[in-house]
Amino acid sequence: MGRLGGFGRELRSPVTLLLVVACTVAGVWAALALTPDQDVEAFGQRISVGAQPPTATVSGPPRIVQVGNTSLDVPDVTIYGPLRPQLSIGPVQRSETAGAAVESLAEGRSPADALSAIVTGFEEWFGKATLILVAVVLGVCGLVGSLRVLATLRSTARRSGAGARAAVIARRLSAKLTRSTVAALAVALVVWGASGALAVAGAQGLRDARSLTDLTGAHHVTPSPVGPTVSGVRGVVIGDSRVARLGGPLPPDASPEDVACARSTDSLARQVGAAVGDEVLNLACSGARITTGLRAPQQTGGIAVPPQIGRLKQVEDPSFVVVAVGPNDLNWTDLIGYCYAATDCADNFTAGEFRYRLAAFDRDYADLLADLATLPSRPRVVVMTSYDVLRPDARQDRCPTARGPLQYPGLTPEEIALLSGRNAELNGVLTTGAQRYGFDVVTPPLTPLCEPSPDGLGPDLQSLADPHPFHPTGIGELRLAIPVVDRIGLPPAAAPPPG
Repeated sequence: MGRLGGFGRELRSPVTLLLVVACTVAGVWAALALTPDQDVEAFGQRISVGAQPPTATVSGPPRIVQVGNTSLDVPDVTIYGPLRPQLSIGPVQRSETAGAAVESLAEGRSPADALSAIVTGFEEWFGKATLILVAVVLGVCGLVGSLRVLATLRSTARRSGAGARAAVIARRLSAKLTRSTVAALAVALVVWGASGALAVAGAQGLRDARSLTDLTGAHHVTPSPVGPTVSGVRGVVIGDSRVARLGGPLPPDASPEDVACARSTDSLARQVGAAVGDEVLNLACSGARITTGLRAPQQTGGIAVPPQIGRLKQVEDPSFVVVAVGPNDLNWTDLIGYCYAATDCADNFTAGEFRYRLAAFDRDYADLLADLATLPSRPRVVVMTSYDVLRPDARQDRCPTARGPLQYPGLTPEEIALLSGRNAELNGVLTTGAQRYGFDVVTPPLTPLCEPSPDGLGPDLQSLADPHPFHPTGIGELRLAIPVVDRIGLPPAAAPPPG
């Protein structure tokens, strides 16, 4: 009874009550915020199991976080308390088994296996979170205990006029500190355990889920097929002005859409088609972005161009699709123009603006990859990265492109290196997303401006003196086709006629 009475008296102490509240709040917050997610395999996908960041709300739904989407709340499920599960999912895997698991589990497999894996991952997460909570509570109690000892020493010294021995003070406070620590730890663990029980009880509705679609609902909306059915083409090129070949000659039979999109006779589609000896459809359009051009209509040249993905879906069984996106989505022309005009464009404002644009592109790009991954014919997808216009060591006294127009300061080596670094970040996003879906990635083998042509055929890029600076020339477009053809492969040589 003596010990229980001591605990009762200690819990009535204002200092101990504040300590218990502080330890509980800090411990639960740290457990939620600091515990790493646990990776599991479920529904044919790689999933990370954890908890949502702490919020001040009383209840909320579990959450799915997907690449390309901010977050998706699981409908019709409510969990009370601070502990709300969160599943983080990368891009949907493009294998046959995984593809079947997205909409429904493969025949003969039980959804209980997938849910069991998620539960096991959550149990592992909860165990590690509990250890973090205990460590935080003990740390807070130790800090508060030390402060209480120091406060008692000072108070005793003022009252008696002489310093009391620390050992005596510590011995007097040891029982109090022990009881307050045990009380704080016990209350924090009870609250944490109750939060876990509420999370398990609230998540009972997830037991009926048979797929990721059941958990999140249908979120990704892909563009609908547009236009007439197209047959007799081996591949398709989608993207922007780099592969439409802005600045090239228009074909004599060009449609109004071809004219508006600046699709030339030496576009990437024409070059690849000539190499493989087959028809390659050119859907690329100058000025296209993922959100206006590839996945939604694009207004250009006075006409509305249908979404390239919608047109692509009307092509019967293409064996490959070449994709070139990125610079327009980041407003790359604005970034280059600002660096030409500014004495130093390495400021925090433009750096932040670039990060914002890159993050938005990352989300849009994930939607585009999902569109391509679900094409019925399963074509080979080749993603083209972006190229550098100048070498970082280009000097204004030797390179008119680095010098720029006379009214501007031009590009310094530092600014060229900055632009090259940002282009590398864009290429990192392009490459990472493509590789996660199993798509091919090719790097344009273009020679930067102010560099001699390796074979004497002429420059690969249009200069500032040309109508469309920094876009590929006809020779450059031919070079773009080389790694694409290498990936998709040439058709087998025809057998010689008998004779």
